[in-house]
Amino acid sequence: MISEQDIGPARTIGFFDFFITHPVATGLIMSGIFLLGAICYPFMPVSALPQIDFPTIQIAANLPGASPETMAASVAQPIEDALSRVSGITELTSNSSLGTTSITVQFGLDQDIQTAASDVQTAVSEAAGQLPKDMTSLPTVHKANPADAPVMQLSASSNTLTLPELDEYIERNVASKIRQVSGVAFVNIGGRQKPAIRIAVDPGRLAQADVTLEDVRTAIGNLSLSSPKGNIDDPTRTFPIDTNDQINSSTEWNDAVIAYRDGGPVRIRDIGQAIDGAEDNKMAHWTNGERGIALDVFRQPGANVIAVVNAVKKQLPALQASLPKSIKLDLVTDRTNTIRASVDDVQFTLMLAIGLVVVVIFLFLRSLRATIIPVLTLPIALAGSLAPMWVLGFSLDNLSLMALVVAIGFVVDDAIVMLENITRHIEDGVKPLEAARTGAREIGFTIISISLSLIAVLIPILLMGGIVGRLFRAFAITLTVAIVISAVVSLTLTPMLASKFIPPVGKHQRGRFYQVGEAFFERLTALYIRSLKPVIRHRFLTLIVFIGKIVATAYLFIVAPKGFFPEQDTGFIAGLSQASPDISFTEMTKLQERVSAIIMKDPAVYSVFMDIGGGNGGNALNQGHVNITLKPLEDRDASAKQVIDRLGTALATQQGIKLFMQSAQDINIGARPAKTQYQFTLQDADIQELGDWATKMTNRLQGISALRDVGSDQQAEAPNLSIKMDRAAASLYGVLPSTIDETLYDAFGQRQVASYSTQTDTFRVVLEVLPNLQRDIATLDRLSVRANNGTLVPLSVVAKWTTDGVSPVSIAHQGQSPAVTISFNLAPNVALGEATQAIENAVADMHPPVSLQTSFSGSAKAFKDSLGTVPLLILASLVVVYIILGVLYEGLIHPLTILSTLPSAGLGALLALRLAGFDFGLVAMIGIILLIGIVTKNGIMLVDFAIQAERGEGLYSEDAIVKAAEMRFRPILMTTMAALLGGLPLAIGHGTGSELRQPLGYAVVGGLLVSQLLTLYTTPVIYLLFDRLRNGAAGQMRARSADQDVDQQFHIRGKA
Repeated sequence: MISEQDIGPARTIGFFDFFITHPVATGLIMSGIFLLGAICYPFMPVSALPQIDFPTIQIAANLPGASPETMAASVAQPIEDALSRVSGITELTSNSSLGTTSITVQFGLDQDIQTAASDVQTAVSEAAGQLPKDMTSLPTVHKANPADAPVMQLSASSNTLTLPELDEYIERNVASKIRQVSGVAFVNIGGRQKPAIRIAVDPGRLAQADVTLEDVRTAIGNLSLSSPKGNIDDPTRTFPIDTNDQINSSTEWNDAVIAYRDGGPVRIRDIGQAIDGAEDNKMAHWTNGERGIALDVFRQPGANVIAVVNAVKKQLPALQASLPKSIKLDLVTDRTNTIRASVDDVQFTLMLAIGLVVVVIFLFLRSLRATIIPVLTLPIALAGSLAPMWVLGFSLDNLSLMALVVAIGFVVDDAIVMLENITRHIEDGVKPLEAARTGAREIGFTIISISLSLIAVLIPILLMGGIVGRLFRAFAITLTVAIVISAVVSLTLTPMLASKFIPPVGKHQRGRFYQVGEAFFERLTALYIRSLKPVIRHRFLTLIVFIGKIVATAYLFIVAPKGFFPEQDTGFIAGLSQASPDISFTEMTKLQERVSAIIMKDPAVYSVFMDIGGGNGGNALNQGHVNITLKPLEDRDASAKQVIDRLGTALATQQGIKLFMQSAQDINIGARPAKTQYQFTLQDADIQELGDWATKMTNRLQGISALRDVGSDQQAEAPNLSIKMDRAAASLYGVLPSTIDETLYDAFGQRQVASYSTQTDTFRVVLEVLPNLQRDIATLDRLSVRANNGTLVPLSVVAKWTTDGVSPVSIAHQGQSPAVTISFNLAPNVALGEATQAIENAVADMHPPVSLQTSFSGSAKAFKDSLGTVPLLILASLVVVYIILGVLYEGLIHPLTILSTLPSAGLGALLALRLAGFDFGLVAMIGIILLIGIVTKNGIMLVDFAIQAERGEGLYSEDAIVKAAEMRFRPILMTTMAALLGGLPLAIGHGTGSELRQPLGYAVVGGLLVSQLLTLYTTPVIYLLFDRLRNGAAGQMRARSADQDVDQQFHIRGKA
């Protein structure tokens, strides 16, 4: 080992002496570190978890009235084909339903979002020429982050205004203003009812006037224009030319002339009526059962969520004042309430951990002065960590604050070890200044070794890739910084303060409290030393116990239920309602209102947001979004999961509609919304084969007991009105197939045929048949088309129709191939690993065709990707620690001695997780990786002291390790208790967000308890075993009889 003596006394003494003999400089440096962090603290963003910016672009395209097949083939496919030439795309999905297509493009995490957005926009522009000519606007492209939920939701309603009037006020006076708030990315309007003029005609009156729908469409398009006219310049003035070429009111449209027949005008009012309505009347939103308009506010990547919400809240009074008194604007959901509660709970946990650690230190040191010295390490290390966090753009969130909580047990360890060594010299009569110098030189290398080993275990976490790596990178860096600062404080400030404030008195000169405590610790140490005698004597048996620990740890790891992230109770429930495929919009609204009424009766529910209809992310008309906000955790009697079960029971009696619910999570992985927490995707170029196997697999998975809420996005095909053209008859009359298509679109497609503009917006003119006729199939008998000789031909002459056909309600693509996604939740007490294995076994037993590709999606995919990396990460941590220790000790053997402490920790952690009912997930894995660093420090303290005793004092290995066990027992016990109690609040906490922290707390506490109990005995035996292996035959000749040595050693200590 390279000890301080080997490095060179002058160099080492100079390093410690400077800080010990310059108290003012040392104090100012430490104060500067603290103040720097304190200054950065108010400027740090706050969030639930580290911000992960998935480079995701969403494309929305609308063609009112177009069938899902038309949207998939004519809109989604050309855009997907253009996107296939864009590099860096990791996932490309689309969903097409009636009149709308939603395409999600996800890039690798390292892709620049601006570049990605530019590439996608270019691809969409290239595809524009292939899109249907009836699309009145190009597909919209915007950046999105599937990991982000709305930071707040507002609702607007009115008892006097129509929904289009309400929509216009909200868009102009509210949404546009909120979009300008710093940190707001975009505002989504739910249940959009954008004003439009709807011209509804009666086919019978059209026929009487000798006018077709196509005549009306052409006339409307020519009657309202907005084009440049130029200007006239006379010798002195310029006159811009303006005309009343736009019609922007329903009254004017009713008077508009669309044709002349028999010398007289045919006006809109003669064949139907023009009314003020909505651009798309098949969309709806409810807040707590009341119809209205919703606003979802999303933050920009990296923005402080609390600052954004506060800024919007500050504007709400002014926004409300700008609206008519009949409009009620309410803040319904504030995401920061749970974020604040979660962060506050972690901060309370942090303070509780500090308090427990301070108590432990005081009980061991039994001196207020001595306690204050290591305690000062806490504020300096914790506050000092904030400055690098701010510089690196980290936020104050559950994981970064959890790192600081864990660091509490770490950062005091170094100071405790340093102080205990210095105090021992002072109690032996050495003057405080000299004791500080001597103690610092003796223990300085040990502290460096401990700190480096702790940092070493975090290196694999820092190097983790993907989503998991991004999540835990801030955790690892924060902890690393705290450890480094702690080591610096322990090597500089602690010896300086010890030289100034530890009184030069011996043990017997202390007060009664100290004496009682000292007697207790001496008896405890003597008991430990006596108990070592049979352990060292029966080394073979101890070795068998050690091997048994390794086997038990490996077994528990193999059989441990594997999970991903713990399911959190965020106070939000996301739901997707689904009715029969052939349901009408009117009936769907009734069912949705009934569901809302049932949900609102639950005592744990605070508010309910509901949306149905187009523009809802590509959802079909028989589907709706349901967002449930629960009351604060302390104000309700049930968890989110219990509320879901309760609502599921209450809604089970509702006929015609089903609600899929899942507890909304802070960690959202996957580009598409889904019915449940996890997804399994099937892909096949053969649509028929895909549909058949999707049905088979869905039925098979529904029979697996480990799964529940199994369903797919492949809905039963809805009855289809199939119109078959009689091409011979059409040719006879000179009627083109395109004319028939255009006529049907005019009648039933909410076709946007014209537009008009104001100073603030552009509005559409929509053509349709009368609303009551849209609900009657017999209306087809009333439609007419114009023959080539100018006469009207009933549609029934050139086409026949039937309702026997079927068509899909929605069509999904993944990677340009047709895809079906099977969604599922986990049954109670079932781990994700068990569920995914059951699915893989079921699929294998079914022997699907080679053309059918299957894969997990979203969180399930991320879990499968991470599953193979967990053992590698733990192994990588072990290798890195071994390399660091090997370099420090200039040897290959004794690093193994130090690492021999790990099986006990792993055994304890896995047992604690099993007994507490936790899966072995990523958070638990981080706890075990941290344990590698924590428990190796105990081995370092024993081995380092034993090696120094062998080399410096010439002791035999048995004498050296026993002396090390005696001298290091108390600091090992103290540092372990500090780390244990630092992690205890994480394990026992039950506040908001505690589900994420508990597995780490249980892993650390359980690992430390078992490790403390066993390694104090196995480590000395392993040390002797490896020492003899290292020394070989020479060591055998040099060593005395083990029994004689141990007997004499304990005999001497017994007399003492």
